[in-house]
Amino acid sequence: MCANDALSPDVVGVLAGHWLDSGEREVAARFLFERDRRQYLLAHTMVRRALALEAGLAEAEQVIWRSSRGRPFLQPLPEGLPRGGHHLDFNLSHAGGYSLLGIVRASRIGVDVEHLDREPRALETILTTFTPEEQQWAAEMPTGESRSRRVLRLWTLKEAYTKARGVGLGLPFDEFSFTLDQETGVLAFQPPVDDAAGRWRFVELEPVPRVLAAVALPAGEGPAPYLELHHGFPWDRAAPHVVALPAPATSSRSGPCRQ
Repeated sequence: MCANDALSPDVVGVLAGHWLDSGEREVAARFLFERDRRQYLLAHTMVRRALALEAGLAEAEQVIWRSSRGRPFLQPLPEGLPRGGHHLDFNLSHAGGYSLLGIVRASRIGVDVEHLDREPRALETILTTFTPEEQQWAAEMPTGESRSRRVLRLWTLKEAYTKARGVGLGLPFDEFSFTLDQETGVLAFQPPVDDAAGRWRFVELEPVPRVLAAVALPAGEGPAPYLELHHGFPWDRAAPHVVALPAPATSSRSGPCRQ
């Protein structure tokens, strides 16, 4: 997790000029607003730096390609990664002045981050994309932060799941559903019909006040994994916050929790 002001614009510009590929620089040049361009550059230089630390590949030497649906991947090497293994997956989200990067080995990962400062009209539009049961659950709260929190909890989880699968907005959000605890945590998950595995672990986080994040990981057969949450670029010297992943979400056709 990294705030946009973690590095000065001049430093970000220098790093981007050395590390990002031509495609990334072209995307950055198309932003109309400087704040959006700066967020993009910081997020993508953070990706390069974190991958260098985890994979052992120099930032400018990394080849990042995108699937037909736009999901980025680190191109594997025939001889394996310098720091071990052949597979390393990552996922990036940035919004509201913050960037969130997830990295995992031997699996897939999806992450999403959202700030609670969203326009009410935008939140109402988001709400219409959910299942009727999810819409009803969110609408039980009066307009304000409590309702915004419910809407964005569902939104970040749905974004994280579709990003982990690599389908993005190609999967309508009303084709799968979550049953959520009143405060935090996924009680049940009803996957879409095209999800052959259907077993996932989900984590909800609030890494800084009023910033919500979600992480989605396929549920493997080994011991329960854990997350290390770092802050900074790509992280500071403080010890990470260790988060134990919950058990795989059970499948349910019921609507969101009403306890």
